[in-house]
Amino acid sequence: MSANDVVLAITGASGSAYALRLAQLLLAAGKNLHLVVSGAARQVMARELAAEFPRNGTSSEEWTAMIEHTLAGPIASAWGFCPPATSNAAPSHGSVRAYGTSDYSAGIASGSFRTSGMVICPCSMGTLSAIATGASTNLIQRAADVHLKERRPLVLVPRETPLSLIQLENMTRLSQAGATIMPSMPGFYHRPMRIADLVDFVVARILDHLQVEHTLMNRWGEEPSLD
Repeated sequence: MSANDVVLAITGASGSAYALRLAQLLLAAGKNLHLVVSGAARQVMARELAAEFPRNGTSSEEWTAMIEHTLAGPIASAWGFCPPATSNAAPSHGSVRAYGTSDYSAGIASGSFRTSGMVICPCSMGTLSAIATGASTNLIQRAADVHLKERRPLVLVPRETPLSLIQLENMTRLSQAGATIMPSMPGFYHRPMRIADLVDFVVARILDHLQVEHTLMNRWGEEPSLD
């Protein structure tokens, strides 16, 4: 298993800020990101953060610059993505390699390509349904299928609410198959002051499941910060 290779898929559910913040912290931790962005995710990104994902094939440096620029932009800044909220994000030391959703030649489409885990953040209900039924019709779904069959960490971050019985049953089936279902539901015991604090709570829990060290939030039993 390669401890520095992580698959990050971004689908068309609401929550682009979760994905960008997670990518920023994984890069700061020196991870090599294997990134797949759906067409719907690109539309949601434009709507929520007034930003565009680079084209597939764009250099790692350009992807990193886009992530940093967007989290320093006017919308993200209004949400609190500025010092001290981003003080945990050291200069990037990792790398980004992006793939198209139909690129089945990508290493992550095969179990022989070793990774330390995969996150789909945010995870649309359509993507979750496809993975739950084994109906892999794109690279995101195939990579998730690979992580299940190889018994590697797979974290799905849905944001949908309310949830139908079908959606709940799909989540149950995936949990039984070994995936971690982690809805983007922040806690409040750390006394959040900014939207960024709520985002960081969820991202912190994802990093925990990937065994990535961080100091994004006060854990239960620790004195909450009043900054």
